[in-house]
Amino acid sequence: MPVAQLDRVAAYEAEGWRFKSSRARQDGPVIRQRTRPPLRTPQPASSSPLELPLEAGTITHDVFMREALKEALAAYEDNEVPVGAVIVHENRVIARAHNQRELLKDPTAHAEMIAITQAAAALNNWRLIGAAIYVTLEPCAMCAGAMVLARIGRLVYGAADPKAGACGTLYNIVQDARLNHQIDIVQGVLAGDCAQLLREFFAERRESP
Repeated sequence: MPVAQLDRVAAYEAEGWRFKSSRARQDGPVIRQRTRPPLRTPQPASSSPLELPLEAGTITHDVFMREALKEALAAYEDNEVPVGAVIVHENRVIARAHNQRELLKDPTAHAEMIAITQAAAALNNWRLIGAAIYVTLEPCAMCAGAMVLARIGRLVYGAADPKAGACGTLYNIVQDARLNHQIDIVQGVLAGDCAQLLREFFAERRESP
């Protein structure tokens, strides 16, 4: 992994959980077994998507961000940069994904891009009006642009990305008034947990021969 990419970890914010990979606790060579197929092709998020009531006080952004963190952990175990995303529509998770660039050899296979494709298939509509996307790391320029094109209503992200963040840090593509759609942003949800997972991942890569 390029040194420049490894150096990104120092900039991620805040304290949080420490995530220990099962790979780090094993002796000898590691054989990675993938338990799920690539999710680049459109398909439902799961056979039993998360559904939660809308009563006041029963639902918070943390609930859905923890679902995105589950996806980020799946990426970690697949030796992908641990970023996860879920898309919620009418209080229901309709798409979930994580980074798959290494698996698919595709520079566009970010968690957000895969989740957007899934959500469009689930709704049978490329316009994701009324949907919210939860992402563990601030989206890059590519993903931010895709969110605008998809007409997503709200972005909720965890850790800020000072190297590539395009939703308030380096740029703010999703709220640029020159574009024909703007997206509400909620920043810093479980930021410490999201950032700590990235730190654990990159620290492990530094220690690898």
